[in-house]
Amino acid sequence: MTNLILAAIAALIVGIVIGVLVGRSGQGSTLRQRRTEQQIDELKSEYTRYQAQVNEHFMESAHLLRRFNDAYRDVNQHMARGANRLCNDEEWMEELAQETSRKRLEEVSDDGVEPPRDYAPKTDPKDAGTLAEDFGLKKGDKPQQA
Repeated sequence: MTNLILAAIAALIVGIVIGVLVGRSGQGSTLRQRRTEQQIDELKSEYTRYQAQVNEHFMESAHLLRRFNDAYRDVNQHMARGANRLCNDEEWMEELAQETSRKRLEEVSDDGVEPPRDYAPKTDPKDAGTLAEDFGLKKGDKPQQA
């Protein structure tokens, strides 16, 4: 009978050891799965914070650019009002307007590259421009009506 009790106790101990080993092997994959899910949740929250920071940055940038444009417009209007009020010389005003338009036409970058044009320049001032209705037609031909 003592042998039977000893065999039962040995079987119980072996069963407990086997149960612990099987339980740990099952827990390892569950533990890894929990860690992976936790890492995914952390990455999602970090990505959400990043998106919020990007949105905030561009909203602030747009606000600052709007303020900058308003300040530039105010300075430009102030200068125009001052020029109108302080300068009564019509010739000077015309020269200023011509200089401004000339600078706009001569807008060429430092490397000598000219911005693209949306027209073809005339080769001869007497010729009709490319936007003329009869451009490219022979004498006597009439433009087609749409």
